[in-house]
Amino acid sequence: MAERTGAEAGAEAVTGERGNGEGGGAGAVPVVSLGDGWENDGGAGRRPEDEAGRGIVVAFGQTMKTLRVREGLEREEFGRRLGYSASTIASFEQGRRIPTPRTIERADEVLGAGGLLCLWKEQVERAQYPVFFQGMAVLEKECLELLMYDTHVVNGLLQTEEYMRALLAMRRPPLDSETVEQRVTARLARQDIFDRKSAPLLSFVVNEAVLRHRYGGTDVLRGQLEFLLLVGQKQNVEIQVMPTECEENAGVNGPFTVVTRKDGKKFVYTETHTTSSLETDPEQTALAAARYGIIRSQALSPRESTEFIEGLLGAL
Repeated sequence: MAERTGAEAGAEAVTGERGNGEGGGAGAVPVVSLGDGWENDGGAGRRPEDEAGRGIVVAFGQTMKTLRVREGLEREEFGRRLGYSASTIASFEQGRRIPTPRTIERADEVLGAGGLLCLWKEQVERAQYPVFFQGMAVLEKECLELLMYDTHVVNGLLQTEEYMRALLAMRRPPLDSETVEQRVTARLARQDIFDRKSAPLLSFVVNEAVLRHRYGGTDVLRGQLEFLLLVGQKQNVEIQVMPTECEENAGVNGPFTVVTRKDGKKFVYTETHTTSSLETDPEQTALAAARYGIIRSQALSPRESTEFIEGLLGAL
């Protein structure tokens, strides 16, 4: 079988074009992402994560600069209209930072580009991720269902800003302040998944120990527990707790996420200390979904979990 590049594998994960036009198969190869994987995202002012993405961002920046100069706008004036400093505009134009989709739309409007800059939106947004992770990034934005089991920290989609900052501050080697800001911004932006018009079904099962760790201090944990109770009230969200006293747990192999695409195809995302993978093999994804169902049945019910979290909150 011909060897595939990471970019080709990432594209297959999204389009399902794997030989016979179906995702996965007997010879399916998982898509592997080095580094922080799912959590290795930026935000407004993000850095492109790989050389291919860097090329896209540089080309976009040059296009934006050409249009700005054509309009006779200095960076200071252009930045003022977009709500950024002249130095940030320079970073966008030089491909050192990635503008948000909304910023691209606004720039297109201010420069009278007639949609030219907006054509870049999807490619530029993907450029914030390593090439191996771009398939997962697309799936998260367009999924029908997400099933998430977490054992170490609160899932990124459920984290408060304070909790995020506490976790990022504990990284070793330490992250620089700019990187922290980039990742916090993007992680917060991902939470629009809760309020989309066609919101996906979201199920979270989290180990009790995660909810007891006082990362960042008592006040941070208090805010995090309050946020879990708030999000748990949404109709498309279920949050369950796996108590430490539970004698049976089908999730002993660790955290994972099952993604269901709108066409019904499933994918499984997992992370380890230094790597992450997106599994496309139908047999493995079906087994993971079944395993999640068992985990869900072993955990406290959503109602019991709400009461449990309320008890933890009251004890702080």
